[in-house]
Amino acid sequence: MWRKRKWIIVAVVAAVVILTVGIIGGVAYAQTTSTPESTPTTPGKTFLARVAEILGIDQQKLEDAVAQATKEMQDEALNQRLQALVEKGKITQEQADQYKQWWESRPSDFPAGLGIRGFKGFRGGFHCNPWFNGTPSPSASATQ
Repeated sequence: MWRKRKWIIVAVVAAVVILTVGIIGGVAYAQTTSTPESTPTTPGKTFLARVAEILGIDQQKLEDAVAQATKEMQDEALNQRLQALVEKGKITQEQADQYKQWWESRPSDFPAGLGIRGFKGFRGGFHCNPWFNGTPSPSASATQ
């Protein structure tokens, strides 16, 4: 019985020692600052600023182009999603048109995570669509 306890104590002490050495080594490794000489870091430079610099174009033009492409892709995805819902018979074409009109007339500070199913990631969502339970959302009725 004593021999079993002795091995358990030895195993626990060994685990503590290994864990302590690992933590100290990790802290020491994290505090070393070794950045390669070939990749200078410029604080405050965004990804788009670097891309604009590489391409030799104005950063504002690049940001505008990215924003336009993002909006076009979002509009295309919305159209495809609404069309799929219409084809499945979940909504009518009139409801799809209403939703698209509501979506395009929403305030500019409207949260981007809201969509046909509400907040992404929530099961059930917040249902911010004009035809949920047959009653339009407050923002949809305010804009019409």
